[in-house]
Amino acid sequence: MAGIKAKPPGRYGDGNGLYLLVRSAEVRFWLFRYTPPGGKMREMGLGPVALEEGKAGVLLKDARKRAAELRNMLGRGIDPIDAEREAERAAVEAAKAAAAAAAPTTFRTVAEEMLVEKEAGWSNPKHRQQWRNTLATYAYPVIGALPVDTLGAADVLRVLRPIWHEKPETASRVKMRVLAVLRYAKAAGKRPNGASAAEIGEALQALLPSSAALKQAAGSGHHPALPWAQMGAFLAVLRQRDATAARALEFLILTATRTQETLGARWQEIDLAGRLWTIPAERMKRRRQHRVPLSAAAVAVLEGMQERAGGKGSPVFPGDKPGEPLSQMALLMLLRRMNSAEEGEDGERRHRWQDATTGDPITAHGFRSTFRDWAGEATSTPHAVMEAALAHTLGSKAEVAYARSDLLPKRRVLMEAWGEYCAKTPAAVVALHKPVTESAAAG
Repeated sequence: MAGIKAKPPGRYGDGNGLYLLVRSAEVRFWLFRYTPPGGKMREMGLGPVALEEGKAGVLLKDARKRAAELRNMLGRGIDPIDAEREAERAAVEAAKAAAAAAAPTTFRTVAEEMLVEKEAGWSNPKHRQQWRNTLATYAYPVIGALPVDTLGAADVLRVLRPIWHEKPETASRVKMRVLAVLRYAKAAGKRPNGASAAEIGEALQALLPSSAALKQAAGSGHHPALPWAQMGAFLAVLRQRDATAARALEFLILTATRTQETLGARWQEIDLAGRLWTIPAERMKRRRQHRVPLSAAAVAVLEGMQERAGGKGSPVFPGDKPGEPLSQMALLMLLRRMNSAEEGEDGERRHRWQDATTGDPITAHGFRSTFRDWAGEATSTPHAVMEAALAHTLGSKAEVAYARSDLLPKRRVLMEAWGEYCAKTPAAVVALHKPVTESAAAG
């Protein structure tokens, strides 16, 4: 195509679909014109014209070579323009993927991925929304954009500290959910260098005040207690254990007494024939002697412990040291062994036996609350009888002075009913309650 430089504006064919498009003396382009099978004619730009080697643009010989390649594509049924656009799109996607692979994975990215994976198994829509709301409100603004692989206890602490004292219940749930995300990230290989969720949890436990204590101070407070409808199921599991600590905890439950009162029990305080346990004043919280009527179930526990008994002054529940009772740590460790945490269908990590209000694992002292809730909700027992069973002092000093009776006969009926209720098989626990009526208690 001689004299390219001198050609006036217009379109000039070189053959085989290659054209020179001249707009001005300075603006010249190569075009490839073709008609795809079953389509309309299309034009594809091949770039600006270069008049000599070393100059910007496309030389005539290169334009002819490129046109030959495009004709070859047409011969194979490929539309050159469509193929070029697809190649550009693939290149953009590849660049995005490479950038994503090079960029650190953030906490929020992993959390959202985990929610997508887990939510299908959560039947309760409320749980799904609670997960998203708590993470979006408290976690994402602080650690959402941080690389999940580098997060440590100090980062989670920054999320929790602003709400740990003012909103202890919410803070506990935020902590549980943040740790769940980190646990998922570790399992998915997105946190190969980070500490485990368990290690971060232990660090937070050392750095933050007790959640249970804060909840109690905030007014939700009581010792974490087992819902009374689960009592039969729990006791059925407990009775499968043969340890002295298990028998001590069973006796504590059946008598609704405090930990130190149960563990401090000596055989000289027990009257098996009269089915009565008399706790001396010095071992009672209010320094008043407390008589405990023993149900048939409680007597059965004591009869099982008799073979290990020493003299009258020996402990009912002996520890490792001769003449010494079990330590309070024995009941604590027993409950920990019985109460491993598991992930529920809503993604929350729950203990097998936990407080229905706070979600905290149950405590030995909490069984007094379990007993009190059962007596108040499932029986018609007078208030004074229930409080006497717990060795609580009622009313003013004047009322206390005139209340000479400890209501033992009525409490005996109540404790027998409690023992029978606790013995219900798990299948019958919810459906079958034996109420203690006021008239029965009066007997």
